[in-house]
Amino acid sequence: MTVRIEINNTPLEVKKGTTILDAAKKIGIKIPTLCYFEGLQEPGSCRLCVVEVEGARTLLPSCVTEVSEGMKVKTNSARVRGARKAVIELLLNSHPWECNTCDRNQDCELQTLAEEYGIREVRFNTEKPLLSLDKSTPGIVRDPNKCILCRRCVAVCQEIQNVNTLGPRYRGINTVIGPAQFDLLSEAVCVQCGQCAAVCPVGAITEKDDIDQVWAVLDDPNKYVVVQTAPAIRAALGECFDLPPGTLVKGRMVTALKMLGFDQVFDTNFAADLTIIEEGNELLTRLKKKLVDHDENTKLPMFTSCSPGWINYMEHFYPELIENISTCKSPQQMFGAIAKTYFAEKTGIKKEDMVVVSIMPCTAKKFEASREEMSDSGVQDVDYVLTTRELGKMIKQAGIDFVNLPEGQMDAPLGISTGAADIFANTGGVMEAALRTAYEVVTGKPLPFTNLHVTPVQGLEGVKEAALTITGALPEWNFLEGVTLKVAVVHGLGNARQVIEALLKGEKEYHFIEVMTCPGGCIGGGGQPRLTSDEVRKARIQAIYREDEGRELRKSHDNPAIKQLYAEFLGKPLGEKSHHLLHTHYFDKKNKKESAKAKV
Repeated sequence: MTVRIEINNTPLEVKKGTTILDAAKKIGIKIPTLCYFEGLQEPGSCRLCVVEVEGARTLLPSCVTEVSEGMKVKTNSARVRGARKAVIELLLNSHPWECNTCDRNQDCELQTLAEEYGIREVRFNTEKPLLSLDKSTPGIVRDPNKCILCRRCVAVCQEIQNVNTLGPRYRGINTVIGPAQFDLLSEAVCVQCGQCAAVCPVGAITEKDDIDQVWAVLDDPNKYVVVQTAPAIRAALGECFDLPPGTLVKGRMVTALKMLGFDQVFDTNFAADLTIIEEGNELLTRLKKKLVDHDENTKLPMFTSCSPGWINYMEHFYPELIENISTCKSPQQMFGAIAKTYFAEKTGIKKEDMVVVSIMPCTAKKFEASREEMSDSGVQDVDYVLTTRELGKMIKQAGIDFVNLPEGQMDAPLGISTGAADIFANTGGVMEAALRTAYEVVTGKPLPFTNLHVTPVQGLEGVKEAALTITGALPEWNFLEGVTLKVAVVHGLGNARQVIEALLKGEKEYHFIEVMTCPGGCIGGGGQPRLTSDEVRKARIQAIYREDEGRELRKSHDNPAIKQLYAEFLGKPLGEKSHHLLHTHYFDKKNKKESAKAKV
Protein backbone atom coordinates (compact mmCIF):
# COMPACT_ATOMS: atom_id res chain seq x y z
CA MET A 1 0.00 0.00 0.00
CA THR A 2 1.26 3.49 -0.85
CA VAL A 3 0.49 7.00 0.38
CA ARG A 4 0.82 10.34 -1.38
CA ILE A 5 2.69 13.13 0.36
CA GLU A 6 4.51 16.40 -0.34
CA ILE A 7 8.00 17.28 0.77
CA ASN A 8 9.04 20.87 0.14
CA ASN A 9 6.15 21.19 -2.34
CA THR A 10 7.36 18.14 -4.28
CA PRO A 11 4.67 15.44 -4.56
CA LEU A 12 5.72 11.80 -4.25
CA GLU A 13 4.24 8.40 -3.54
CA VAL A 14 5.89 6.04 -1.07
CA LYS A 15 5.07 2.83 0.76
CA LYS A 16 2.99 3.11 3.88
CA GLY A 17 5.27 2.82 6.92
CA THR A 18 8.12 4.75 5.30
CA THR A 19 9.67 7.35 7.57
CA ILE A 20 9.87 10.98 6.52
CA LEU A 21 13.66 10.64 6.57
CA ASP A 22 13.63 7.79 4.03
CA ALA A 23 10.98 9.46 1.92
CA ALA A 24 13.10 12.61 1.67
CA LYS A 25 16.09 10.54 0.52
CA LYS A 26 14.06 9.32 -2.45
CA ILE A 27 13.92 12.85 -3.88
CA GLY A 28 17.49 13.77 -3.02
CA ILE A 29 16.86 15.67 0.19
CA LYS A 30 19.33 15.04 3.00
CA ILE A 31 18.02 15.53 6.50
CA PRO A 32 20.82 15.73 9.11
CA THR A 33 20.98 13.01 11.75
CA LEU A 34 23.15 11.95 14.66
CA CYS A 35 21.34 9.24 16.63
CA TYR A 36 20.07 7.56 13.45
CA PHE A 37 22.17 4.82 11.85
CA GLU A 38 21.18 2.40 9.11
CA GLY A 39 20.18 -1.01 10.43
CA LEU A 40 19.79 0.09 14.04
CA GLN A 41 16.67 0.90 16.01
CA GLU A 42 16.24 4.67 15.85
CA PRO A 43 15.85 6.19 19.32
CA GLY A 44 14.79 9.59 17.92
CA SER A 45 16.72 11.14 20.78
CA CYS A 46 18.98 13.79 19.25
CA ARG A 47 16.13 15.74 17.59
CA LEU A 48 18.47 17.01 14.89
CA CYS A 49 16.34 15.52 12.13
CA VAL A 50 13.22 17.47 13.02
CA VAL A 51 10.92 18.65 10.25
CA GLU A 52 7.80 20.80 10.05
CA VAL A 53 4.59 18.92 9.24
CA GLU A 54 1.50 20.88 8.35
CA GLY A 55 -1.03 20.63 11.16
CA ALA A 56 1.43 19.30 13.75
CA ARG A 57 1.79 21.35 16.91
CA THR A 58 5.51 20.67 17.28
CA LEU A 59 8.42 19.79 15.02
CA LEU A 60 8.63 16.04 14.46
CA PRO A 61 11.69 13.77 14.35
CA SER A 62 11.82 12.50 10.76
CA CYS A 63 13.74 9.31 11.60
CA VAL A 64 10.83 7.83 13.58
CA THR A 65 7.81 9.61 12.11
CA GLU A 66 6.01 7.60 9.44
CA VAL A 67 4.35 9.27 6.47
CA SER A 68 0.57 9.45 6.19
CA GLU A 69 -1.81 10.19 3.34
CA GLY A 70 -1.76 13.85 2.35
CA MET A 71 1.10 14.77 4.66
CA LYS A 72 2.88 18.02 3.79
CA VAL A 73 6.43 18.34 5.06
CA LYS A 74 8.93 21.18 5.17
CA THR A 75 12.54 20.14 5.81
CA ASN A 76 14.22 23.55 5.52
CA SER A 77 11.92 26.18 6.99
CA ALA A 78 13.25 28.94 9.22
CA ARG A 79 11.73 27.20 12.22
CA VAL A 80 13.45 23.92 11.33
CA ARG A 81 16.83 25.54 10.70
CA GLY A 82 16.63 27.40 13.99
CA ALA A 83 15.78 24.25 15.91
CA ARG A 84 18.63 22.31 14.33
CA LYS A 85 21.15 25.05 15.04
CA ALA A 86 20.00 25.13 18.67
CA VAL A 87 20.48 21.36 18.97
CA ILE A 88 24.00 21.58 17.53
CA GLU A 89 24.87 24.47 19.87
CA LEU A 90 23.61 22.53 22.88
CA LEU A 91 25.77 19.56 21.90
CA LEU A 92 28.80 21.78 21.36
CA ASN A 93 28.16 23.48 24.70
CA SER A 94 28.87 20.25 26.59
CA HIS A 95 31.55 19.02 24.19
CA PRO A 96 35.31 19.50 24.73
CA TRP A 97 36.90 22.08 22.45
CA GLU A 98 39.67 19.76 21.34
CA CYS A 99 38.92 19.45 17.63
CA ASN A 100 42.49 20.04 16.44
CA THR A 101 43.89 17.27 18.63
CA CYS A 102 40.94 14.87 18.52
CA ASP A 103 41.30 11.50 16.82
CA ARG A 104 38.18 12.30 14.81
CA ASN A 105 39.25 15.74 13.59
CA GLN A 106 37.87 16.20 10.06
CA ASP A 107 36.10 12.86 10.43
CA CYS A 108 33.57 13.99 13.03
CA GLU A 109 29.87 14.22 12.28
CA LEU A 110 29.28 16.89 14.92
CA GLN A 111 32.14 19.01 13.54
CA THR A 112 30.78 18.63 10.01
CA LEU A 113 27.28 19.65 11.07
CA ALA A 114 28.59 22.70 12.93
CA GLU A 115 30.31 23.82 9.74
CA GLU A 116 27.32 23.06 7.51
CA TYR A 117 24.98 25.07 9.75
CA GLY A 118 27.39 27.97 10.12
CA ILE A 119 27.85 27.73 13.88
CA ARG A 120 30.35 30.46 14.79
CA GLU A 121 29.49 30.89 18.45
CA VAL A 122 27.74 28.91 21.17
CA ARG A 123 25.16 30.86 23.14
CA PHE A 124 25.03 28.46 26.07
CA ASN A 125 27.47 27.94 28.91
CA THR A 126 27.02 24.82 31.00
CA GLU A 127 29.92 23.23 32.85
CA LYS A 128 30.14 19.46 33.14
CA PRO A 129 32.45 17.50 35.44
CA LEU A 130 35.55 16.14 33.71
CA LEU A 131 35.43 12.35 33.43
CA SER A 132 38.36 9.94 33.20
CA LEU A 133 39.41 8.30 29.95
CA ASP A 134 39.04 4.53 29.83
CA LYS A 135 42.22 3.07 28.31
CA SER A 136 41.94 -0.21 30.18
CA THR A 137 41.64 -2.54 27.16
CA PRO A 138 44.10 -3.25 24.33
CA GLY A 139 41.64 -2.38 21.57
CA ILE A 140 39.19 0.33 22.64
CA VAL A 141 39.48 3.78 24.25
CA ARG A 142 36.43 5.53 25.74
CA ASP A 143 36.34 9.29 26.29
CA PRO A 144 32.98 9.97 28.00
CA ASN A 145 33.66 13.71 27.87
CA LYS A 146 33.11 13.67 24.11
CA CYS A 147 29.98 11.53 24.22
CA ILE A 148 26.88 13.25 22.79
CA LEU A 149 24.48 10.59 24.15
CA CYS A 150 23.28 9.60 20.67
CA ARG A 151 23.12 5.94 21.83
CA ARG A 152 24.36 4.49 18.55
CA CYS A 153 26.97 2.48 20.44
CA VAL A 154 24.28 1.20 22.81
CA ALA A 155 22.12 0.10 19.89
CA VAL A 156 24.89 -1.75 18.06
CA CYS A 157 26.15 -3.40 21.25
CA GLN A 158 22.68 -4.52 22.29
CA GLU A 159 20.77 -5.09 19.04
CA ILE A 160 23.45 -6.28 16.61
CA GLN A 161 25.96 -7.93 18.93
CA ASN A 162 23.71 -8.87 21.87
CA VAL A 163 26.66 -8.28 24.21
CA ASN A 164 24.91 -5.50 26.16
CA THR A 165 28.08 -3.95 27.52
CA LEU A 166 27.10 -0.34 26.96
CA GLY A 167 24.10 1.52 28.31
CA PRO A 168 23.07 4.85 29.87
CA ARG A 169 24.03 5.40 33.50
CA TYR A 170 22.67 8.10 35.86
CA ARG A 171 20.26 10.78 34.66
CA GLY A 172 19.98 14.26 33.26
CA ILE A 173 23.20 16.19 32.81
CA ASN A 174 25.06 13.42 34.66
CA THR A 175 24.11 10.74 32.10
CA VAL A 176 27.07 8.65 30.96
CA ILE A 177 27.16 5.88 28.36
CA GLY A 178 29.27 3.00 29.60
CA PRO A 179 29.32 -0.49 31.11
CA ALA A 180 26.26 -1.19 33.19
CA GLN A 181 27.99 -2.24 36.41
CA PHE A 182 31.61 -1.22 36.05
CA ASP A 183 33.54 1.93 35.29
CA LEU A 184 36.11 0.27 33.01
CA LEU A 185 35.65 -1.82 29.87
CA SER A 186 38.30 -4.23 31.13
CA GLU A 187 36.06 -5.07 34.08
CA ALA A 188 32.97 -5.58 31.92
CA VAL A 189 31.99 -8.27 29.43
CA CYS A 190 33.31 -6.58 26.29
CA VAL A 191 34.41 -8.62 23.26
CA GLN A 192 36.47 -5.70 21.84
CA CYS A 193 34.74 -5.92 18.44
CA GLY A 194 34.90 -2.15 17.96
CA GLN A 195 31.47 -1.84 16.36
CA CYS A 196 30.77 0.89 18.92
CA ALA A 197 33.77 2.82 17.59
CA ALA A 198 32.63 2.19 14.02
CA VAL A 199 29.25 3.88 14.57
CA CYS A 200 30.25 6.61 17.05
CA PRO A 201 29.74 9.97 15.29
CA VAL A 202 32.40 11.76 17.37
CA GLY A 203 35.57 10.83 19.27
CA ALA A 204 33.92 9.26 22.29
CA ILE A 205 34.92 5.69 21.34
CA THR A 206 37.98 4.98 19.24
CA GLU A 207 40.56 2.27 18.71
CA LYS A 208 43.68 2.41 20.87
CA ASP A 209 46.27 4.20 18.75
CA ASP A 210 49.53 2.27 18.25
CA ILE A 211 50.95 4.45 15.46
CA ASP A 212 53.72 6.03 17.56
CA GLN A 213 54.97 2.63 18.72
CA VAL A 214 55.15 1.39 15.13
CA TRP A 215 57.02 4.52 14.01
CA ALA A 216 59.47 3.89 16.87
CA VAL A 217 60.33 0.35 15.74
CA LEU A 218 60.55 1.44 12.11
CA ASP A 219 63.11 4.06 13.19
CA ASP A 220 65.11 1.55 15.25
CA PRO A 221 68.06 0.24 13.17
CA ASN A 222 68.33 -2.81 15.44
CA LYS A 223 64.82 -4.03 14.59
CA TYR A 224 63.76 -6.01 11.53
CA VAL A 225 60.14 -5.02 11.00
CA VAL A 226 57.77 -7.09 8.88
CA VAL A 227 54.14 -6.29 8.18
CA GLN A 228 51.17 -8.48 7.31
CA THR A 229 47.97 -7.14 5.76
CA ALA A 230 44.57 -8.78 6.17
CA PRO A 231 42.52 -9.46 3.03
CA ALA A 232 39.81 -6.93 3.96
CA ILE A 233 42.30 -4.05 3.88
CA ARG A 234 42.79 -4.08 0.11
CA ALA A 235 39.10 -3.38 -0.50
CA ALA A 236 38.74 -0.58 2.07
CA LEU A 237 42.02 1.34 2.54
CA GLY A 238 41.30 3.46 -0.54
CA GLU A 239 38.35 5.03 1.27
CA CYS A 240 40.85 6.78 3.57
CA PHE A 241 41.96 8.65 0.44
CA ASP A 242 38.48 9.38 -0.94
CA LEU A 243 38.46 6.47 -3.39
CA PRO A 244 35.06 4.75 -3.82
CA PRO A 245 34.25 1.82 -1.52
CA GLY A 246 35.33 -1.43 -3.12
CA THR A 247 38.35 0.03 -4.89
CA LEU A 248 41.09 -2.61 -4.84
CA VAL A 249 44.35 -1.02 -3.73
CA LYS A 250 46.55 -4.02 -2.91
CA GLY A 251 49.45 -2.96 -5.14
CA ARG A 252 49.42 0.66 -4.01
CA MET A 253 49.17 -0.49 -0.39
CA VAL A 254 52.29 -2.65 -0.79
CA THR A 255 54.21 0.27 -2.29
CA ALA A 256 53.10 2.56 0.53
CA LEU A 257 54.14 0.08 3.21
CA LYS A 258 57.61 -0.24 1.67
CA MET A 259 57.87 3.56 1.54
CA LEU A 260 56.99 3.66 5.26
CA GLY A 261 60.09 1.58 5.94
CA PHE A 262 58.92 -1.98 6.55
CA ASP A 263 61.68 -4.48 5.78
CA GLN A 264 59.29 -7.05 4.34
CA VAL A 265 55.68 -6.67 3.22
CA PHE A 266 53.80 -9.93 3.64
CA ASP A 267 50.20 -11.07 3.38
CA THR A 268 47.95 -12.46 6.10
CA ASN A 269 46.46 -14.37 3.16
CA PHE A 270 49.47 -16.70 3.33
CA ALA A 271 48.40 -17.66 6.85
CA ALA A 272 44.75 -17.83 5.76
CA ASP A 273 45.74 -20.57 3.30
CA LEU A 274 47.64 -22.24 6.12
CA THR A 275 44.55 -21.97 8.34
CA ILE A 276 42.45 -23.77 5.74
CA ILE A 277 44.92 -26.66 5.62
CA GLU A 278 44.98 -27.04 9.40
CA GLU A 279 41.30 -26.32 10.03
CA GLY A 280 40.15 -28.48 7.12
CA ASN A 281 42.16 -31.41 8.41
CA GLU A 282 40.83 -30.81 11.89
CA LEU A 283 37.24 -30.94 10.60
CA LEU A 284 37.89 -34.15 8.65
CA THR A 285 39.57 -35.70 11.69
CA ARG A 286 36.59 -34.84 13.88
CA LEU A 287 34.19 -36.29 11.32
CA LYS A 288 36.18 -39.54 11.20
CA LYS A 289 36.28 -39.85 14.98
CA LYS A 290 32.56 -39.23 15.17
CA LEU A 291 31.38 -41.33 12.22
CA VAL A 292 33.90 -44.20 12.31
CA ASP A 293 35.20 -44.39 15.86
CA HIS A 294 31.91 -43.23 17.41
CA ASP A 295 33.89 -41.13 19.86
CA GLU A 296 31.36 -39.31 22.03
CA ASN A 297 34.04 -36.91 23.26
CA THR A 298 34.54 -35.48 19.77
CA LYS A 299 32.62 -32.23 19.52
CA LEU A 300 30.50 -31.32 16.51
CA PRO A 301 29.58 -28.97 15.02
CA MET A 302 32.99 -27.38 14.76
CA PHE A 303 33.07 -23.60 14.85
CA THR A 304 35.67 -21.52 13.00
CA SER A 305 38.17 -19.65 15.17
CA CYS A 306 39.37 -16.78 12.93
CA SER A 307 37.41 -13.99 14.62
CA PRO A 308 38.80 -12.94 18.03
CA GLY A 309 35.63 -11.08 19.01
CA TRP A 310 33.73 -14.33 18.47
CA ILE A 311 36.23 -16.23 20.63
CA ASN A 312 35.79 -13.63 23.36
CA TYR A 313 32.04 -13.96 23.05
CA MET A 314 32.11 -17.75 23.47
CA GLU A 315 34.47 -17.54 26.43
CA HIS A 316 32.13 -15.11 28.18
CA PHE A 317 28.69 -16.42 27.20
CA TYR A 318 28.95 -20.08 26.13
CA PRO A 319 32.04 -21.63 27.72
CA GLU A 320 30.32 -25.03 27.65
CA LEU A 321 30.84 -24.99 23.86
CA ILE A 322 34.51 -24.02 23.88
CA GLU A 323 35.58 -27.49 22.76
CA ASN A 324 33.42 -27.08 19.66
CA ILE A 325 35.66 -24.23 18.49
CA SER A 326 38.49 -25.16 16.15
CA THR A 327 41.81 -25.20 17.98
CA CYS A 328 43.41 -23.36 15.05
CA LYS A 329 44.74 -19.91 15.76
CA SER A 330 43.54 -17.09 13.57
CA PRO A 331 45.56 -16.31 10.42
CA GLN A 332 47.04 -13.26 12.16
CA GLN A 333 48.46 -15.37 14.97
CA MET A 334 49.56 -18.22 12.72
CA PHE A 335 51.47 -15.68 10.68
CA GLY A 336 53.23 -14.27 13.73
CA ALA A 337 54.30 -17.71 14.94
CA ILE A 338 55.60 -18.73 11.48
CA ALA A 339 57.36 -15.40 10.91
CA LYS A 340 59.30 -15.65 14.17
CA THR A 341 60.27 -19.30 13.68
CA TYR A 342 60.31 -20.51 10.07
CA PHE A 343 61.04 -17.15 8.42
CA ALA A 344 63.48 -16.10 11.15
CA GLU A 345 65.45 -19.35 10.68
CA LYS A 346 65.49 -18.97 6.88
CA THR A 347 66.83 -15.42 7.08
CA GLY A 348 69.08 -15.81 10.11
CA ILE A 349 67.30 -13.06 12.00
CA LYS A 350 66.88 -13.47 15.75
CA LYS A 351 63.22 -13.64 16.68
CA GLU A 352 63.95 -11.18 19.49
CA ASP A 353 65.02 -8.64 16.86
CA MET A 354 62.03 -9.22 14.61
CA VAL A 355 58.91 -7.09 14.99
CA VAL A 356 55.66 -8.30 13.44
CA VAL A 357 53.10 -5.58 12.68
CA SER A 358 49.58 -6.48 11.54
CA ILE A 359 47.23 -4.29 9.51
CA MET A 360 43.76 -5.45 10.44
CA PRO A 361 40.14 -4.33 9.92
CA CYS A 362 39.47 -5.25 13.53
CA THR A 363 40.04 -3.74 16.98
CA ALA A 364 39.67 -7.17 18.61
CA LYS A 365 42.88 -8.19 16.82
CA LYS A 366 44.73 -5.81 19.16
CA PHE A 367 43.32 -7.76 22.09
CA GLU A 368 44.07 -11.09 20.43
CA ALA A 369 47.74 -10.24 19.86
CA SER A 370 48.10 -9.38 23.56
CA ARG A 371 46.72 -12.70 24.84
CA GLU A 372 49.32 -14.49 26.97
CA GLU A 373 49.01 -17.77 25.08
CA MET A 374 49.89 -16.11 21.75
CA SER A 375 53.63 -16.49 22.24
CA ASP A 376 54.42 -19.99 20.98
CA SER A 377 57.41 -18.72 19.01
CA GLY A 378 59.09 -18.06 22.37
CA VAL A 379 58.30 -14.34 22.25
CA GLN A 380 55.11 -12.41 21.56
CA ASP A 381 54.09 -13.63 18.10
CA VAL A 382 52.47 -10.39 16.90
CA ASP A 383 53.86 -7.20 18.37
CA TYR A 384 51.57 -4.43 17.11
CA VAL A 385 48.20 -4.27 15.39
CA LEU A 386 47.08 -1.25 13.39
CA THR A 387 43.57 -0.82 12.02
CA THR A 388 42.85 0.20 8.44
CA ARG A 389 42.17 3.70 9.74
CA GLU A 390 45.52 3.85 11.53
CA LEU A 391 47.41 2.77 8.41
CA GLY A 392 45.62 5.50 6.47
CA LYS A 393 46.84 8.05 9.02
CA MET A 394 50.43 6.78 8.85
CA ILE A 395 50.47 7.07 5.07
CA LYS A 396 49.18 10.65 5.33
CA GLN A 397 51.73 11.49 8.04
CA ALA A 398 54.48 10.30 5.69
CA GLY A 399 53.22 12.64 2.95
CA ILE A 400 52.69 9.77 0.51
CA ASP A 401 50.47 10.43 -2.53
CA PHE A 402 48.65 7.15 -2.15
CA VAL A 403 46.21 7.49 -5.03
CA ASN A 404 48.98 7.87 -7.60
CA LEU A 405 51.36 5.20 -6.30
CA PRO A 406 52.65 2.46 -8.64
CA GLU A 407 51.62 -1.15 -8.04
CA GLY A 408 53.92 -3.11 -5.74
CA GLN A 409 54.25 -6.85 -5.13
CA MET A 410 54.13 -8.78 -1.87
CA ASP A 411 57.41 -10.32 -0.76
CA ALA A 412 58.02 -14.07 -0.79
CA PRO A 413 57.52 -16.52 0.78
CA LEU A 414 55.00 -15.19 3.31
CA GLY A 415 53.36 -12.97 0.73
CA ILE A 416 52.27 -15.79 -1.58
CA SER A 417 48.60 -16.73 -1.36
CA THR A 418 45.51 -17.88 -3.25
CA GLY A 419 42.05 -16.54 -3.99
CA ALA A 420 40.63 -18.75 -1.25
CA ALA A 421 42.52 -16.62 1.25
CA ASP A 422 41.19 -13.38 -0.26
CA ILE A 423 37.60 -14.30 0.47
CA PHE A 424 38.33 -14.68 4.20
CA ALA A 425 37.39 -10.99 4.26
CA ASN A 426 33.73 -11.69 3.48
CA THR A 427 31.06 -13.38 5.51
CA GLY A 428 30.91 -16.92 4.11
CA GLY A 429 34.44 -16.68 2.77
CA VAL A 430 36.12 -18.93 5.32
CA MET A 431 33.44 -21.56 4.76
CA GLU A 432 33.79 -21.39 0.98
CA ALA A 433 37.59 -21.56 1.17
CA ALA A 434 37.40 -24.56 3.53
CA LEU A 435 34.95 -26.40 1.28
CA ARG A 436 37.11 -25.78 -1.79
CA THR A 437 39.94 -27.66 -0.13
CA ALA A 438 38.08 -30.25 1.97
CA TYR A 439 35.90 -31.45 -0.92
CA GLU A 440 38.89 -31.84 -3.23
CA VAL A 441 40.91 -33.64 -0.56
CA VAL A 442 38.05 -36.11 -0.01
CA THR A 443 37.00 -36.68 -3.63
CA GLY A 444 39.99 -35.64 -5.72
CA LYS A 445 37.63 -33.38 -7.69
CA PRO A 446 36.98 -29.62 -7.60
CA LEU A 447 34.02 -28.32 -5.65
CA PRO A 448 30.94 -28.77 -7.88
CA PHE A 449 29.80 -25.14 -7.84
CA THR A 450 29.98 -22.58 -10.64
CA ASN A 451 33.31 -20.76 -10.55
CA LEU A 452 34.00 -22.44 -7.17
CA HIS A 453 31.54 -20.11 -5.45
CA VAL A 454 29.27 -21.56 -2.79
CA THR A 455 26.51 -19.04 -3.42
CA PRO A 456 24.17 -20.20 -0.58
CA VAL A 457 26.69 -18.90 2.00
CA GLN A 458 27.28 -15.55 0.27
CA GLY A 459 25.46 -12.27 0.87
CA LEU A 460 24.39 -10.22 3.87
CA GLU A 461 21.64 -12.43 5.27
CA GLY A 462 22.40 -12.91 8.97
CA VAL A 463 22.28 -16.71 8.98
CA LYS A 464 22.95 -18.76 5.84
CA GLU A 465 22.84 -22.52 5.41
CA ALA A 466 24.14 -24.97 2.83
CA ALA A 467 24.24 -28.74 2.42
CA LEU A 468 26.71 -30.67 0.30
CA THR A 469 26.38 -34.42 -0.31
CA ILE A 470 29.73 -36.10 -0.84
CA THR A 471 29.90 -38.49 -3.77
CA GLY A 472 32.91 -40.27 -5.23
CA ALA A 473 34.96 -40.21 -2.03
CA LEU A 474 38.51 -41.53 -2.32
CA PRO A 475 39.27 -44.84 -0.53
CA GLU A 476 40.86 -43.08 2.45
CA TRP A 477 37.66 -41.10 2.95
CA ASN A 478 35.03 -43.68 1.99
CA PHE A 479 33.34 -43.27 5.36
CA LEU A 480 32.14 -39.89 4.05
CA GLU A 481 30.56 -41.35 0.91
CA GLY A 482 26.94 -40.25 0.75
CA VAL A 483 27.26 -38.05 3.85
CA THR A 484 25.47 -34.72 3.52
CA LEU A 485 27.70 -32.09 5.07
CA LYS A 486 25.55 -29.44 6.74
CA VAL A 487 27.12 -26.04 7.22
CA ALA A 488 26.04 -22.61 8.43
CA VAL A 489 27.50 -19.12 8.09
CA VAL A 490 26.72 -16.39 10.62
CA HIS A 491 27.82 -12.79 10.94
CA GLY A 492 26.99 -10.49 13.83
CA LEU A 493 27.00 -11.91 17.35
CA GLY A 494 23.25 -11.46 17.76
CA ASN A 495 22.76 -13.88 14.89
CA ALA A 496 25.36 -16.20 16.40
CA ARG A 497 23.36 -16.31 19.62
CA GLN A 498 20.26 -17.41 17.71
CA VAL A 499 22.15 -20.26 16.04
CA ILE A 500 23.74 -21.39 19.31
CA GLU A 501 20.42 -21.40 21.13
CA ALA A 502 18.85 -23.44 18.31
CA LEU A 503 21.72 -25.94 18.58
CA LEU A 504 21.38 -26.24 22.35
CA LYS A 505 17.63 -26.85 22.01
CA GLY A 506 18.22 -29.51 19.35
CA GLU A 507 16.35 -27.50 16.73
CA LYS A 508 19.32 -27.35 14.32
CA GLU A 509 22.10 -29.74 13.37
CA TYR A 510 25.31 -28.80 11.56
CA HIS A 511 28.79 -30.20 11.01
CA PHE A 512 30.65 -26.91 10.50
CA ILE A 513 29.76 -23.30 11.34
CA GLU A 514 31.56 -20.11 10.35
CA VAL A 515 31.03 -17.16 12.67
CA MET A 516 32.25 -13.62 12.04
CA THR A 517 31.79 -11.05 14.77
CA CYS A 518 31.16 -8.04 12.56
CA PRO A 519 28.26 -7.45 10.15
CA GLY A 520 29.41 -8.47 6.68
CA GLY A 521 32.51 -10.17 8.08
CA CYS A 522 35.92 -8.54 8.23
CA ILE A 523 35.03 -6.09 5.47
CA GLY A 524 32.70 -4.52 8.07
CA GLY A 525 35.21 -4.66 10.91
CA GLY A 526 35.39 -2.16 13.74
CA GLY A 527 38.67 -0.74 12.41
CA GLN A 528 37.52 -0.09 8.85
CA PRO A 529 36.96 3.39 7.38
CA ARG A 530 33.73 4.99 8.56
CA LEU A 531 30.86 4.81 7.92
CA THR A 532 30.07 1.24 6.93
CA SER A 533 26.57 0.93 5.51
CA ASP A 534 25.22 -2.13 3.72
CA GLU A 535 25.92 -0.37 0.43
CA VAL A 536 29.57 -0.02 1.42
CA ARG A 537 29.72 -3.62 2.64
CA LYS A 538 28.38 -4.88 -0.68
CA ALA A 539 30.94 -2.85 -2.64
CA ARG A 540 33.80 -4.23 -0.56
CA ILE A 541 32.46 -7.78 -0.79
CA GLN A 542 32.24 -7.64 -4.57
CA ALA A 543 35.78 -6.26 -4.76
CA ILE A 544 37.07 -9.21 -2.75
CA TYR A 545 35.33 -11.69 -5.04
CA ARG A 546 36.87 -9.93 -8.05
CA GLU A 547 40.27 -10.30 -6.42
CA ASP A 548 39.67 -14.02 -5.92
CA GLU A 549 38.40 -14.60 -9.45
CA GLY A 550 41.40 -12.84 -10.94
CA ARG A 551 43.83 -15.22 -9.26
CA GLU A 552 45.68 -18.02 -11.04
CA LEU A 553 45.52 -20.12 -7.84
CA ARG A 554 42.19 -20.17 -6.03
CA LYS A 555 42.47 -23.13 -3.61
CA SER A 556 44.56 -23.05 -0.44
CA HIS A 557 46.10 -26.48 -0.94
CA ASP A 558 47.56 -25.30 -4.28
CA ASN A 559 49.68 -22.58 -2.63
CA PRO A 560 53.32 -23.53 -3.42
CA ALA A 561 54.65 -21.57 -0.43
CA ILE A 562 52.39 -23.56 1.91
CA LYS A 563 53.61 -26.81 0.39
CA GLN A 564 57.18 -25.64 0.91
CA LEU A 565 56.43 -24.68 4.51
CA TYR A 566 55.23 -28.20 5.32
CA ALA A 567 58.10 -29.83 3.43
CA GLU A 568 60.81 -27.73 5.07
CA PHE A 569 59.43 -27.02 8.52
CA LEU A 570 56.02 -28.19 9.72
CA GLY A 571 56.07 -31.75 8.42
CA LYS A 572 52.35 -32.41 8.15
CA PRO A 573 49.00 -30.84 9.05
CA LEU A 574 48.06 -31.39 12.69
CA GLY A 575 51.60 -32.65 13.34
CA GLU A 576 53.62 -31.98 16.47
CA LYS A 577 55.17 -28.72 15.25
CA SER A 578 51.86 -27.52 13.81
CA HIS A 579 50.13 -28.33 17.08
CA HIS A 580 52.68 -26.29 19.02
CA LEU A 581 52.80 -23.23 16.77
CA LEU A 582 49.41 -23.06 15.05
CA HIS A 583 46.88 -24.32 17.59
CA THR A 584 45.72 -22.99 20.92
CA HIS A 585 43.08 -23.31 23.61
CA TYR A 586 40.40 -21.06 25.09
CA PHE A 587 39.12 -20.20 28.56
CA ASP A 588 35.95 -20.13 30.61
CA LYS A 589 35.69 -16.42 31.38
CA LYS A 590 32.04 -16.53 32.38
CA ASN A 591 32.42 -18.72 35.46
CA LYS A 592 35.80 -17.23 36.31
CA LYS A 593 34.27 -13.74 36.44
CA GLU A 594 31.29 -14.96 38.44
CA SER A 595 33.63 -16.67 40.91
CA ALA A 596 35.64 -13.47 41.26
CA LYS A 597 32.43 -11.51 41.96
CA ALA A 598 31.40 -14.02 44.62
CA LYS A 599 34.75 -13.64 46.40
CA VAL A 600 34.38 -9.87 46.45
